[in-house]
Amino acid sequence: MYNDCMLRIGPFEFDFPVVQAALSGYSDLPMRLIARRAGAPYALSEVVLDKIVIAPGKLRRRLFDLHEDDHPVGGQLMGSKPEQFAEAAAQMAEAGFDVIDINFGCPVNKVLGRCRGGYLLSDPPVAIDILRRVRGAVPKAIPVTLKMRRGMDDSAESERDFFRILDAAWSLGLDAVTVHGRTVRQKYVGPSRWEFLARVKKLAGERIVLGSGDLFSADSIVQMLERTGVDGVTVARGCIGNPWIFGEARALLAGKPLPPPPNVAEQGRVIREHFNLSQAAHGELSGRLMRKFGIRYSALHPCGERVRGAFVRCSTETEWLAVLDEWYDPGRDWPTFDRETPPDRSLESCVCS
Repeated sequence: MYNDCMLRIGPFEFDFPVVQAALSGYSDLPMRLIARRAGAPYALSEVVLDKIVIAPGKLRRRLFDLHEDDHPVGGQLMGSKPEQFAEAAAQMAEAGFDVIDINFGCPVNKVLGRCRGGYLLSDPPVAIDILRRVRGAVPKAIPVTLKMRRGMDDSAESERDFFRILDAAWSLGLDAVTVHGRTVRQKYVGPSRWEFLARVKKLAGERIVLGSGDLFSADSIVQMLERTGVDGVTVARGCIGNPWIFGEARALLAGKPLPPPPNVAEQGRVIREHFNLSQAAHGELSGRLMRKFGIRYSALHPCGERVRGAFVRCSTETEWLAVLDEWYDPGRDWPTFDRETPPDRSLESCVCS
């Protein structure tokens, strides 16, 4: 059993080594607040382009609207021009982000085509220049961290580039590095190579390394910590629509039994809370913005296919509340969701069919 449940990033000490990753299009303020209330001690904002940070506009104002309950919070930044990247990092630090996180891991084609994200793993001189300039532009008291994949591809040259950038990150004084166990070319296909994470942590020694990739259950979180020796993990896709994963991992790491899956009433309570937070943050847009979350939340419902279809059709507050009233009614006798053997999600198994 993993006993050392402390994680340190710069001056911040966390009682639990599991944090919410930056998720493009997802990890906005409402999602981060829900994750914290479920047990995550630290969360990162969705990745933002440096040019958006340094240019006035609605997106910049929304990004800088930090909540008093959303700390410490990491601001993840992406770009391709070292000077512009550093300027944006300095502005994010001044705006109140507690940690500045540099994205060298995004595998999306349009990002790679603009020489951002994971592309920079194939261009060590520019990548290292960005690290140097960001660390120099951000006050020393504010941690700077790095997110990277294990390389552009599986070639020996790509691996050399990875370790060249990693060594530079340590020598420049970055506070932590998160490594995803897939290559950029893999995107999200195939397994994440946890043995590579173990190798990185062994070479890093006392430096802080977080692992990422294939964390879709509390058990997988414990396994990554035990098998790789990383100091902490960042949960990404595995916590979309499943904030309970944080509390479940806390229980396992404390040596307690795995809690039962959330029942329908508890799911409904949290989804309604998430929707209310989204309304406060985004107003009328919340109906459309929350649709993708509803789809993911439905995976834990014993009648998931029907619930998913209902959420897909939602775009207004009235429609959202109608779905919650119908499919998350705590007064109904819902089937039990089983992690190992999910119930039949056909029409016949649903009490409202």
